[in-house]
Amino acid sequence: MRFYIHQDIRQAETLPAAFYTDPRVFEASKESIFRKAWHFIGDTSLVRFAGEIFPFSLLPGILQEPMLLTRPSEDEWCCLSNVCTHRGMLVAQNPAKVASLRCAYHGRKFSLSGKFETMPEFQDALNFPRSCEDLRQFPLQKWGPLLFTGLEPEVDIESFIAILQKKIGFWELDRLRFAPERSKEYLVQAHWALYCENYLEGFHIPFVHAGLNRVLDYGSYETVLYPHFNLQMGYADGPTEVFALPKDHEDAGKEVAAYYFWLFPNLMFNFYPWGLSVNVVKPIHPTKTHVAFLTYVYDETKLDSGAGTDLDKVEREDEAIVETVQKGLQSHYYPKGRFSPTREQGVHQFQQLLASFIGEIA
Repeated sequence: MRFYIHQDIRQAETLPAAFYTDPRVFEASKESIFRKAWHFIGDTSLVRFAGEIFPFSLLPGILQEPMLLTRPSEDEWCCLSNVCTHRGMLVAQNPAKVASLRCAYHGRKFSLSGKFETMPEFQDALNFPRSCEDLRQFPLQKWGPLLFTGLEPEVDIESFIAILQKKIGFWELDRLRFAPERSKEYLVQAHWALYCENYLEGFHIPFVHAGLNRVLDYGSYETVLYPHFNLQMGYADGPTEVFALPKDHEDAGKEVAAYYFWLFPNLMFNFYPWGLSVNVVKPIHPTKTHVAFLTYVYDETKLDSGAGTDLDKVEREDEAIVETVQKGLQSHYYPKGRFSPTREQGVHQFQQLLASFIGEIA
């Protein structure tokens, strides 16, 4: 089974239903897509001070990679393997403040940057220590307080961060405050890619989101494509909260109500005048997806206004749609569809990337 999306959206057909329903495709995506992606792991508040550590599992159920976020110094953050290089014990099991890392199984010791330091009872071991005794260090990217890591990422996150900076860099990013009381989690009975595809087009807004449609100008809604990511520009329709853009900003003079960023394959960064909603889409099963809405407040005075109002209602409306699409894909008579050249550029890009990364499945 091989997937292909024509590069010309005017000719292209969508992915077949089998992409969303065949368990082999879902299994293959773990290695071919998510192993090669960047993942949002939270923000610098997880390790506020030098010496703090935070153990976590990257994409549980899919990659399930034990990792450890550390802060060796005030200006240094590291993302390490949380697996001891001696016998595979988890090095740390709880957040803590420590001077070094020591495995509780046999006492192997590492620095906070993952460098092997000492090991009891190894005086007679030959060719020891070797470089493989160090904890593996994973790539780590930081933008403002936000942190990203990956196993073997092939997605161009530096270009993504450059565009984030270009659009939102006028904010004092350290003012972003994680608000757990405004963050929510959802269980969606649909394939993870269907959820992403729904996000990647404003085509459905007039039909599905009556409230959102009242504050966004559907006619001027715009999708800008970049390698491995895209940006949807939501402009205000009438009086509503918009960004106070600097005079030298490239969008100065435009009534921008929202910047919707998507990073392949499963990350959304939605900027509103009040702050940021990070949406992390986590596959569980071909017909089940966990979605986290993580809220970062920038300006409390602008909360609950504009395009970023009542995100829970918008989410529920989206869930109802994608869950119904999931049912429709069970049909014996739906092979594949076509793209709207004017409204589904983001979906077309996403499916091209999916087909490219997934390759061929036996």
